[in-house]
Amino acid sequence: MGIGTIAVPSETLDLRAVRDQLKADGVDGWLLYDFRGQNAIAGDLTGVARQAGHMATRRWYYLVPADGEPRGLVHAIESRTLAHLPGTTEQYAGREQLEAGLRRLLAGTRRVAMEYSPGCAIPYIARVDAGTVELIRQLGAEVVSSADLVQRFLGVWNAAQIASHRSASEKLYRIKDRTFEAVGRRARDRMATTEYDIQQLMARWFEDEGLVSDAEPNVSAGANSGNPHYLPTATVSRRIESNDIVLLDLWGKLAAPGSVYADITWVGFTGSRAPERFGRAFAAVVAARDAALDLVQSGVRAGRMIRGWEVDRAASAVLRGAGFADHILHRTGHSLGENVHGDGVNMDDYETHDDRRLLPGSGFTIEPGVYFSDFGVRSEINVVLGAQEATVTGPLQSEIVALV
Repeated sequence: MGIGTIAVPSETLDLRAVRDQLKADGVDGWLLYDFRGQNAIAGDLTGVARQAGHMATRRWYYLVPADGEPRGLVHAIESRTLAHLPGTTEQYAGREQLEAGLRRLLAGTRRVAMEYSPGCAIPYIARVDAGTVELIRQLGAEVVSSADLVQRFLGVWNAAQIASHRSASEKLYRIKDRTFEAVGRRARDRMATTEYDIQQLMARWFEDEGLVSDAEPNVSAGANSGNPHYLPTATVSRRIESNDIVLLDLWGKLAAPGSVYADITWVGFTGSRAPERFGRAFAAVVAARDAALDLVQSGVRAGRMIRGWEVDRAASAVLRGAGFADHILHRTGHSLGENVHGDGVNMDDYETHDDRRLLPGSGFTIEPGVYFSDFGVRSEINVVLGAQEATVTGPLQSEIVALV
């Protein structure tokens, strides 16, 4: 096929930068592979997922070598799958042709990176099925994880994306303020109000602010706040009572292409003062959040490499020390991107052991929480990592907000 222009932003798949990184990592090539959308990472990096009117029902492979031009392998009935990308391509039809084509594609390649995670330690990266990994190994190539490559070329934001995140963050905080004001006013007026009522108010404010999201925001009151993934609906919703914990979790991005998410969580109380038990749990969450943030910020200032598991461990140590070990249900934070859960490093030594490095230009959440049968509390902030500083994009909650 002819040499063309990459259909994705140059900062997403910069071939020169990919080659440089492969050489630095001692890897001979990056083999991007997909079958019917199973590997969304490969689809995003190559732009195949965004090809209008294109059917992708057969296996395709695109190898970016450390030296030389990229080369691809596609099925004959979908010969245009990689036509928008630079390099050469070969077609196959039957399974014998596929195996022979793969042998030629991998010729001279000893170590190849794929979306694979040893032991599935980082399942967010594990997008290539075990059988395909076995096949590549049988053809003589060692398969290594592309985890750091993925976050370098999908998880690092450009200046416009950082600006879009900051704008989205400002809008989310305005919506949070309006929401707490509405909940407090209705509580003072003794107006019957459900979680769903408030969620729908927030959804309209999202439209007013020009924000889009993959789901409507979360409003959790009372015992529902003890479920980190509770989401009210028209048929499943609780009335917000006096002296209730009200947890707001809202995430969104600008509607413009390439925009990235902001994602925050705040906690209020429909009374004049939250009970000591609630306050003690939230104080521990705040201390855990600040310990994780301090680790990141001091590490960046010192020029030290920080890994995701370290951030989680800093936060969880505080929660465990405060006696809340049995009430931790999730990791400390996640990558942000064009999807609310991005492809970069997660702050995780709990659900997984994420040893990927925090990279300058990336954005992520820090959001420790503790959960009980009758309530839960969490504080979620967003951090953008620079070369010499780590910046929180928005205010930090220090205590439960009294709404009445």
